[in-house]
Amino acid sequence: MSTTEVTSTPGTATPEPSTVDMRLEVVVLPVSDVDRAKHFYAGLGWRLDADKSSGNRFRLVQLTPKGSACSIQFGTGLTTAEPGSARALHLVVSDIEAAHDDLIARGVDASGVFHCAAGFACRFPGGDPPVNGPHPERDTYASFLTFSDPDGNGWILQEVTTRFPGRE
Repeated sequence: MSTTEVTSTPGTATPEPSTVDMRLEVVVLPVSDVDRAKHFYAGLGWRLDADKSSGNRFRLVQLTPKGSACSIQFGTGLTTAEPGSARALHLVVSDIEAAHDDLIARGVDASGVFHCAAGFACRFPGGDPPVNGPHPERDTYASFLTFSDPDGNGWILQEVTTRFPGRE
């Protein structure tokens, strides 16, 4: 496998877009109990795509959120990452309050909806404290909620009503 160093220097030209399509297809989550994780994500209403095993050393479970082209995988023998170490996994929703209500109805311990007073740095360590409630003008990319799976893998839901140019 080769690597290419990519650097960004102020005042330099932006490289041309790639001519090769690359789609994010799967994110691997580290979990401690495969069946518990499967039950949790299926309980969110996510589609079960696969549950395959080969003896006791390998098992792969794949689920996909409704409307997503990207799936999650977890299992046995997939990753050496510590269970619960995935952070800031983003899901995009068109109505943050409806998403909050759906998660609560499914028994998920979701945060309340919040927004950031200045930009969206409050979602990250060291950022400004969040402000309760959706963004007052319901600006796109500006309202959030969080939840974690049973292992502590952290998810952020972000309300997007109008995409950045090129993301339509």
